[in-house]
Amino acid sequence: QVQLVESGGGLVQAGGSLRLSCAASGSIRSINVMGWYRQDPGKQRDLVAVISSGGITNYAASVKGRFTISRDNAKNTVYLQMNSLKPEDTAVYYCKVFQGGINYWGKGTLVTVSS
Repeated sequence: QVQLVESGGGLVQAGGSLRLSCAASGSIRSINVMGWYRQDPGKQRDLVAVISSGGITNYAASVKGRFTISRDNAKNTVYLQMNSLKPEDTAVYYCKVFQGGINYWGKGTLVTVSS
């Protein structure tokens, strides 16, 4: 089993920045992919950004150029640097880890962007 703990969410003014962190623990072997998803109330959970073990990244079009995903393999941690935040970015952000053919999910951290 792998456990994920997100941190860094909160309230920020439009145009501001936040950095989310997600630390993986438990039965860590070799994490292939780490990423961030977000979900608004009543909507589907959507991909925000993912990063492979080799550093290959993929971003949702809505965040490209504003968000940056990175990972520290030694710490089994993935980060999401969010700049130029917009009210539309308000959501619960979930960390996901793919290892051994299984997706593991965190419990989420709330990001609220005020106008």
